[in-house]
Amino acid sequence: MAILAVLIPLLMLGVVLVLGRYEELLLPQENADRREPAGVPPAAAAVGRWERVQSPRA
Repeated sequence: MAILAVLIPLLMLGVVLVLGRYEELLLPQENADRREPAGVPPAAAAVGRWERVQSPRA
């Protein structure tokens, strides 16, 4: 019974650590580029409105 009292918390800690690593692999990184390409108009412009899309000048 004492062995279970020691092993169960260690196993639970291991599961939490493994799930944390798994989550890091699945979710995108913070520094990932999330911008859309410059030539794609916003979704609101595509529904019933026409807007001129301007490219940024370098």
